[in-house]
Amino acid sequence: MTQYFIIWIESSIEIGVNLTVILEVNDLSKKYNEYYAVSPVTFSLNQAEIAVITGPNGSGKTTLFSCLTGLIPPSTGTIKVSGFDLYEDEVEVHRRMASVLDVPRFYTELTAWEHLEFIASANNVDKEEIETQGKKSFEDLGLWEARSLFPHHYSRGMRLKLGLAMAFIRPFDVLLLDEPTSALDVESVDLLINLLQKFREKGKTIFLSTHDQRLIETLSDRKFYISNGVINEA
Repeated sequence: MTQYFIIWIESSIEIGVNLTVILEVNDLSKKYNEYYAVSPVTFSLNQAEIAVITGPNGSGKTTLFSCLTGLIPPSTGTIKVSGFDLYEDEVEVHRRMASVLDVPRFYTELTAWEHLEFIASANNVDKEEIETQGKKSFEDLGLWEARSLFPHHYSRGMRLKLGLAMAFIRPFDVLLLDEPTSALDVESVDLLINLLQKFREKGKTIFLSTHDQRLIETLSDRKFYISNGVINEA
């Protein structure tokens, strides 16, 4: 029997305060034959909100994020960012969405710094900002001295940091992060927490999956839990 779970949905109607919905997910599911990797779920996230989802390995977190980013098509449902539908207005959605999945993918022929320049230029980031903000990001993440190396020469932690730097250099309304601390050292986790708090202060919406209790306790405005593909709000 198919199970349907309504997590939370917010309309644009005023309820005491104005809440601007940034990410809207309606009846989203991913099914392989008779198996639900993600059972049908509906929820939405507001501007300047950080939501965290946690759950056991293999519970469906990465599948969920792969659907949200458009990497794999969902079996049912719609995804909207700032009112734009992912599959009807894909270009507009990706102008407003930045993401880093658990295993970032890179071009084999570009150095780490060239990756940053490419992503920033593709998103119309000013060249001066690329030089200043990009350098600061690389220095903060410990990548500056290794900026001329190819990503396949990086450790797993360094590749994850490069993925984060590429996401942070471009404009976005919503930031999706799948296990962003899985290969980070303690100092880098501290830096990431600080950066995400600053993004929230600037009105950005952030949705991340993690097992890291520090992130859950420090950052989460809302918490979700996923088990066997079924998502509930904690």
